Amino acid sequence: MNHTVETAELRQAILGSIPTDTSGHGRTPEPRHVYVPPSHVKALRLDSSLVIGARGVGKSFWSAALTSDEIRATLQDTVADLASLDVSVGFSERDDLDAYPNADTFRKLVEDGIEPYHIWKAVLARWLAKVMRESIPVSKWHESVDWVKNDPEAYSRLLGRADTAFADRNRNGLIVFDALDRSSRSWQAMDRITRDLLQVVLSLKPYRHLHCKVFLREDQFAGRRVTDFPDASKLLALRVDLTWELHDLHGLLWQHLVNGPDPHGRVLREHFRVVHGNPTDAAADTLWRLPERVRRDTDVQKRLFASLAGESMGRDRRRGIPYTWVVGHLADGRGQTSPRSFLAAIRNAAEDSQERHSEHECVFHYESLKRGVQKASGIRVQELAEDYPWIKELLDPLNGLTVPCEFNAVEARWQERWRTRKPFVDGDQLPPEHGEEGPSGIRQDLEKLGVFQAMKDGRINMPDLYRVGFGLGRRGGVKPVKPSNAD
Repeated sequence: MNHTVETAELRQAILGSIPTDTSGHGRTPEPRHVYVPPSHVKALRLDSSLVIGARGVGKSFWSAALTSDEIRATLQDTVADLASLDVSVGFSERDDLDAYPNADTFRKLVEDGIEPYHIWKAVLARWLAKVMRESIPVSKWHESVDWVKNDPEAYSRLLGRADTAFADRNRNGLIVFDALDRSSRSWQAMDRITRDLLQVVLSLKPYRHLHCKVFLREDQFAGRRVTDFPDASKLLALRVDLTWELHDLHGLLWQHLVNGPDPHGRVLREHFRVVHGNPTDAAADTLWRLPERVRRDTDVQKRLFASLAGESMGRDRRRGIPYTWVVGHLADGRGQTSPRSFLAAIRNAAEDSQERHSEHECVFHYESLKRGVQKASGIRVQELAEDYPWIKELLDPLNGLTVPCEFNAVEARWQERWRTRKPFVDGDQLPPEHGEEGPSGIRQDLEKLGVFQAMKDGRINMPDLYRVGFGLGRRGGVKPVKPSNAD
C-alpha cells in the first residue's frame, strides 16, 4: 500500500469513527465512546452529589450514561461505586411524567403556590414507592405533593424502608437530576428551585443506601445563593467541577479512534500499534482501552497526533504545534475547551483534508485543522444558543467587528439594534441574568459565560471559539465564519 492510499484510508477511518453529531442530546451513549478523565472519576462516585460544568463538558453525557446498566458495567473497574447500583432519573430534558413533572407541569405547580421543596420530595416518593412496589397517590402531581406535604411521617417511613431494602440486597439507589434550567423562566424562581432540590438532597445523607446526584450549569451555581441554607457545607465539600485538560481531550480522541467500527477501528488500531504499541484489550471483543501512559503522557500524545497532523501548523513550528493549537483555539474565555467542540473540529478537519488536500502527506492538512476550528465554532454557537436563546440577539449585531475593541464599540452596535426592537422578548428559557442592568450587566453575563474576555487595558476580547462563529475579526487570527454559514 503506498503512502497516499494509506493516508486516504486513515482519513476515511477517522470519519467512520467520530460521530457526525457529538451532542448526544441526552441519549444513552455507546460504551465505546465512554471515556473517563481522571478528574471525572470523583464526579461519578456516590458521595459526590453536586456536579458543576459548562455547556458541552459532560453533564448530560454522564447523566445519561449513569442510567445505562451496560455502561455502568464497563466502568466498574474505574469507579467501584457503580458495581451495585440502581439508577432512576429525577429530572431531565426528556419527558417522563410518571417519574417527574416536565417543564410545563413544574412551572404550573410553582405558579399554584407549591414549594419546590415539596415537589422534589414527591419525586423521591414516586421513585421509592416504585422501587418498593408500594402505592402512593400518583394520578396527578398535585396528589403526590399533597401526600408528602400532609403526611411527612409516611414519607419518612417510606425512605427508611427503601434504605433497608437496598441494604438487604447489598445495593444502592441513585436518582439523577439534570437540565434544571428547563424548570423555570426566571432567575429568582430558578434559584429557589435549585436551593430546594439541594436541601432535599442533603436530607438523604443520613440514609446510607439512598443517593442523589445533581448536575448544574456554572451560571446556575457560581455567584448565586442556592446553597444559602443550614449544613450546605456538607454538599459543597464534595462538589465536583467537570473540566477537560489537554491530555484528556486527546485521550478521548484516541478512545474514539481505536474503538471505531471495523474496518475503520482495525485500520486505526494498526496505525496506533505502529506509532506506539497495542491498545489494551479490555475483556470484551468490542471495547479497547488506552494504556494509562497514553491517557496522561503529553509527549506520547504529541507523537501520536503528529503522526496524523504533522509537526507544525504551517511551514515551521513558529505557527504552532497541531497538538496544542487546535485545543487552544477552541478554548472559551476561561481557557476551557469542551470535548464536543474538539471532536467536531477533528472530524471536520478530516473531511476537509479529504476534499481539499487529498494528496497531502499528512492525514490532516494544517489549513483543514483551521477550517475544522471554524466549523466547530459554528456548532458551538448553535449549542450556546440552545441554552441561552438571547445570545444570538446580543452577538449577531457584532458581526464584522474586530476585537480586541473598546466596550463602547459593542454598546453602539447594541443600541443601534435595540433602537428598532425590544431586546430579550420573553421565551421558554432563562433570560440574561443581569439583562435589566443594561450593557454593563450584559457584559458581566457574557464574561461569566466565557464569551467575552476583559483585558487589562479595559478592552473587550473574544476567544476564537465564539469570535469565529459569530463573525468577528481579529488581526492574524482564524478567519470568521461567513454570515451565510453562521446560522
